[in-house]
Amino acid sequence: MTPQDSDGLDPVSLEVFRNKLESIAEEMGQVLIQSAYSPNIKERQDCSTALFDADGRMVAQAEHIPVHLGAMPDAVEVVTRRDPAPGDAYVLNDPFEGGTHLPDVTVVSALGADGTVLGYAVTRAHHADVGGMIPGSMPAGATEIYQEGLRLPCVPLRSDGELNEDILSVILANVRNRTERQADLRAQLAAHDRAETRLEDIRDEHGRHDIERAFDSIIDYSRERVTEQLTAFPDGSYRATDVLEGDGVTERDIPIEVTVTVDGADVHVDFTGSARQCEGNMNAPLAVAKSAVYFVVRSITDPSIPPNHGSYATIDVVAPEGTVVNPDPPAAVVGGNVETSQRITDVVFAAFAQAVPERVPAHSQGTMNNLIIGSRGRGGFTYYETIGGGFGARPTKDGMDGVQVGMTNTLNTPVEALEAEYPVTVEEYSLREDSGGDGQYRGGLGLVRSLTVETEAVVSVLTERRRHRPDGAAGGNPGALGENTVDGDPFGAKTTRDIEPGTTVTIRTPGGGGYGPPEAREQDMRDRDRRDGKVSDPDDE
Repeated sequence: MTPQDSDGLDPVSLEVFRNKLESIAEEMGQVLIQSAYSPNIKERQDCSTALFDADGRMVAQAEHIPVHLGAMPDAVEVVTRRDPAPGDAYVLNDPFEGGTHLPDVTVVSALGADGTVLGYAVTRAHHADVGGMIPGSMPAGATEIYQEGLRLPCVPLRSDGELNEDILSVILANVRNRTERQADLRAQLAAHDRAETRLEDIRDEHGRHDIERAFDSIIDYSRERVTEQLTAFPDGSYRATDVLEGDGVTERDIPIEVTVTVDGADVHVDFTGSARQCEGNMNAPLAVAKSAVYFVVRSITDPSIPPNHGSYATIDVVAPEGTVVNPDPPAAVVGGNVETSQRITDVVFAAFAQAVPERVPAHSQGTMNNLIIGSRGRGGFTYYETIGGGFGARPTKDGMDGVQVGMTNTLNTPVEALEAEYPVTVEEYSLREDSGGDGQYRGGLGLVRSLTVETEAVVSVLTERRRHRPDGAAGGNPGALGENTVDGDPFGAKTTRDIEPGTTVTIRTPGGGGYGPPEAREQDMRDRDRRDGKVSDPDDE
């Protein structure tokens, strides 16, 4: 399909604008990562950047974190209600007002000139601590959001280009490692300043009218491409269910149910039947649930379609209030963003597999394997990491080993950086043998990450797939369960506890499920050996 705007913007001009706008989002990410102080942002790149138009529609994003990006429009909508002027920037992290979970701090800046907003620059970065009951702000036993850290509604961080020192002082008074937090917030603002400069350059070259036409054209183009893809899916309703393995308070399974209805290009995703919101912190805000759905649709359609507002325009998500996928305040939610989002992804993939099985892999590890280690008191440290695992086997090839899957897309913390920044020693970091599910195509391998902590600290883990293995597909075997240990003893899937100096924490992550019956792989290998002349064909004997 060739992009063509109804207002006459030719395809070449549209591609030029699209690449220029996407380059702004990418450059914002580079500035944020290179300017940040915390290893969580500068090394792991746990952050996301995007550009929105004056109506609050996403027009371009960097290829960063799916759970951040799909939920960003809700945050921008909250900001636009404030009627900001160019030079204004707002900060928020409230999961019930456009945020995801409290460590993900979002900054939204209005861009433009002559008192008129042309667009918005948005950054969302996971800060390694935002206060709360434990270092790292991800307590496994939290039962209300007040325990999880400082909760910021939409408040002005800059007004007419001037930093709001009062708001900044309130934030810094409620977090650990205030120097690191301040530097990371300033890095976010620096990314916004770069976006403003680049958008002004485009405006000076092309004019405001053509930029606004390009915004509409890019969004329309993505909508047309997605519509073309979804229309080819078979109409019908497809239902799937899966479970979370407890919530940090109880061990009982928590069901998530979905019915996906495809009607032409319209996709209706209904989570009716999912569990009521839980006592622990596995509740996922509605923005997170929608983000997971958008990610799945993007994954099973043409990856060359530009991700923006048009990509999701025909998708409708229904999540009843008061459920684990749309909780009421003051529910604890920190695990919902990182773990429940993964299970939503799994269950929506499973539903779509009934419609387009050739586009859906076996289940991947289905968890972010969140590991948080920190010390209490002044001058302490907070280390946070999500750990990769097995990617599910695909209909035509093996799964990938030791990668981030689903709603996360971060790097790891390099061993050298980790040991330089924190009082820890990395004992092992390796692929986990035989953890991928067997099949015609093998599931990806999990990882082993083993750290010795050299000081008194608090360790918290939020993990899944410790009880229910990642499913295989089309006759493939499931991947291996994950395992957590402290000094060799089992450590719960969702647990927070104090440890002594010299304690070794080990996370063994799940493998991906296999695709197709294992015996078909053996036959494929025999056929390949015969083609290569390594064995004789029995029919020739």
